[in-house]
Amino acid sequence: MLVIVAPGQGAQTPGFLSPWLEIPGFRDRLSAWSEIAGLDLAGFGTTATADEIRDTAVAQPLLVAAALAAYETLCVTPDLVAGHSVGEFAAATIAGALTAEQSLTLIRERAQAMAKAAAATATGMTAVLGGVDVLESIEKHGLTPANVNGAGQIVAGGTLAQLEAFQADPPQRARLRPLSVAGAFHTEHMEPAVAQLRAAAAGMTPADPALRLLSNADGALVESGADLLERLIAQVSRPVRWDLCMETMAARGVTTMIELLPGGTLTGLAKRGLTGVRTVALKTPEDLETARAAAKEALQ
Repeated sequence: MLVIVAPGQGAQTPGFLSPWLEIPGFRDRLSAWSEIAGLDLAGFGTTATADEIRDTAVAQPLLVAAALAAYETLCVTPDLVAGHSVGEFAAATIAGALTAEQSLTLIRERAQAMAKAAAATATGMTAVLGGVDVLESIEKHGLTPANVNGAGQIVAGGTLAQLEAFQADPPQRARLRPLSVAGAFHTEHMEPAVAQLRAAAAGMTPADPALRLLSNADGALVESGADLLERLIAQVSRPVRWDLCMETMAARGVTTMIELLPGGTLTGLAKRGLTGVRTVALKTPEDLETARAAAKEALQ
C-alpha cells in the first residue's frame, strides 16, 4: 500500500526549486499559481534567502505549490494521502476535495492571517527529541505540544519567555532544538487566524475526498468535504497529531511512503516510527524514477 505525504513549514530551503524548473511545464504551473498566491513562487523557490522564505506569508504558499507541482510531475495515484500542517492542504487537493485554485486561495489567507497573529506576540517553537515525562514538562512551562510527531519527537509552542524557561529546565534526557519559524503555530496564539480563515472559506464547497485522506487532528480518514474544511480551519490553532496519522498508516498496511517536494522531514520520521516501510523523499528531479519504481511495486 502506497501513501503520499506533503511536508509542512520548515521543510523549505533556499534554492530548493531550482532543478525542478528545468522540467517542462513546471515553471508554467508555478506561474499560474503565483497569480493566485500573489507571490513570485518560482523566484522565492530559487533566489530567495533563508530569511525570506522563513516568512510565513511566503513559506506556506510556496510549500503547497511545490508539493502539488511535484505530485503532478510524479504521475502516481496513491492508496492513501496525508500532509503535515500546511501540507494537509496539498493532501486535500491531491485527494480531490479541493481544487488547486481553492487550496492556494485558502493558503494565501491562512498564511497572511498566521503571519499577522505571529507578529502580535513574540512566540516560537522548540523541538523536543527523546526525553522522559516530556508532556508533563511542556505543560509545567505553560507551553502547548503543537506537533506530536511520533518517533520520539514533540514540538512545543509558546511565548519566547516560556521557551527560554523550558530551555533552562528541559525534560530529563531530552535534546531541545529551537525551530526557525515565525511563531507558535497550532497553539492558542493562532486563534485570531482561525476567524480570518473561516471568513475566507465562507461559501466554498469542497468535494468529498476521492482518495483516502488522513486528518492531522486525530489520524482519522476524512470522508466528507464539509468535515474536511472544518478540520482545516480548526487545525490552525490545534495540535498536529502526526503520530496518530502514522498509526493509521501502519494499521492500514502501508508498505511505501513517498514524500513530496521538499522531502525529507516526514520520511525521516517514518524511518523511526514506521519500521519496515520503504521511504522515498523527493528532493531533486533525480528522485522521481526511484519514487515511480517504488510506487509501482507498492501498488501491484
